[in-house]
Amino acid sequence: MIEIRQIQDNPRRFKDAARKKGFKVDIDALLEIYDSLKAAKQKLQDIATEKNRTGKSIPKLSRDEKQAALARLSALKNDEASLNEEVRRLQLQFDELILLVPQPPDDDVPFGEDDTKNVEMRKEGTIRQFDFEPRDHVELGLDLDIIDVERGVKLAGTRNYFLKGDGAMLHWAVLRFALDHMVEKGYVPLVVPLLARYETMMGTGYYPGSEDQTYRMEKDDLSLVGTAEVPLTAYHMGEILSAEQLPLEYVALSSCFRREAGAAGKDTYGLYRIHQFEKVEQVVICRDEPAQSARFHGQILANAEAVMRALELPYRVVNVCTGDLGRGQAKKFDIEAWMPSRQNYCETHSASKFYEFQARRMKLRYRDPVTKKNIFCHTLNNTVIASPRILIPILEMYQNADGSVTIPKVLRPYMNGKETIVKKS
Repeated sequence: MIEIRQIQDNPRRFKDAARKKGFKVDIDALLEIYDSLKAAKQKLQDIATEKNRTGKSIPKLSRDEKQAALARLSALKNDEASLNEEVRRLQLQFDELILLVPQPPDDDVPFGEDDTKNVEMRKEGTIRQFDFEPRDHVELGLDLDIIDVERGVKLAGTRNYFLKGDGAMLHWAVLRFALDHMVEKGYVPLVVPLLARYETMMGTGYYPGSEDQTYRMEKDDLSLVGTAEVPLTAYHMGEILSAEQLPLEYVALSSCFRREAGAAGKDTYGLYRIHQFEKVEQVVICRDEPAQSARFHGQILANAEAVMRALELPYRVVNVCTGDLGRGQAKKFDIEAWMPSRQNYCETHSASKFYEFQARRMKLRYRDPVTKKNIFCHTLNNTVIASPRILIPILEMYQNADGSVTIPKVLRPYMNGKETIVKKS
């Protein structure tokens, strides 16, 4: 959420942000409503002052003067009731509109309407050249009996699957390796709730806007989270931390749920775009210092890149353009792994910087040791690894001519020393 004073000081900046990011919000209407709300609140304050003054004067008045004063009090109460209703109406309108205002992107974010305008920063690793006809991850998985999409669809509908045997073990191995990597970095691991209240989803910036992508438990007024970013970032929601507590660095391994609404007919094959998956997520909560935010943005990106290098998977890093940024993101880097079957680099990680956007919505603050003022924190997050999407490049890049798949060296300790996934006789 954006502070209203920032919008008042430079409305053009936020109109430009909405245009660049592709969000619809009427900034002029928001400011008009805010002015009306402020004026109505001032009238209420004036009425309260006059009521108090009139009430105190009554004992000193004559009988006729008292009757006039009581009539005046009655009229003031009627005006107060009417104004209270107006304030409630205006406050509701203001609260709805302010949540729609997007965070302006950083100056070095490239302009573009969608992900086709993201700008490549660098490529890492070597794309394997096969001396045989490679197969895609589904063909490999079916032949090795480690992936079963058909039964997943039969039981739960499209975009569902089973991983079995060494497929399940490889999935868990990737996640455990990534989690251990982050714990070694000093991040505090948390087991998090997968259901969240509206306030939590709104506080982290997913509501309003992502309701269609979310599985919602209307009976209990809860939502299944699409990422552990939600509970990790909201862990200290409503709290005032001490400056000495910061930065906070958290990591969680969790299941994630996404409806993929609007993706009908898109990426329907295999494990790329699915409804349920597991992810290791990293979150940083730090002081309100842009330079510190930038440093942590680089750090969380480096953490994910280290995992990709350890897996020896070729990838590239892109600077995400304005039209591909979320409402609260000031800047985002994506890591895209090379996927042979798709003949392209495809997104596997997103590292996002929010400044105080999420913290302001969640009322997450820290006490400045010098000024003694309560200041909103900065928040950042990034995928460390997400599976089974990452199994696509692992299976396809590590496949052998005989249909077996070599297990990346760093994952073998998590698979009881096994080096190769082979077809069972």
